[in-house]
Amino acid sequence: MILLDTHILVWLDQGSELLGKRARRMIEQSHQQEEVAIASVSFWEIGMLIEKGRLAFEGSLTEWRVSLLNSGFVELPADGKVALAAASLKGFSGDPVDGLIFATALNQEAKLVTADERLLGHRGLKTVNGLI
Repeated sequence: MILLDTHILVWLDQGSELLGKRARRMIEQSHQQEEVAIASVSFWEIGMLIEKGRLAFEGSLTEWRVSLLNSGFVELPADGKVALAAASLKGFSGDPVDGLIFATALNQEAKLVTADERLLGHRGLKTVNGLI
């Protein structure tokens, strides 16, 4: 299973060229097997980015979420186990969403597709560079 970091999900949805060809191919192949996950907290983060005017989005975020899930994406919730794991991580107090996504990947033993250098370089987490 692979887990998409929030920006990777946005890039994928918007057809952004920032998403690397290799990463896009991996996501597409994994999606055919219904092995691509989205952390539930990513939907909250996207909503906040829209509200702050940092992300343009057409339509309803709720409808988009349902559409993604109906197309085979898997949603991974941040339960108590994930929340406690995120709270114990060092270096994520300034960005709790990254900590929750990191802990979700660890909890599910999923590879995290990200372009965040801090996450790419973190020991103990399997990652895929979303820029490649």
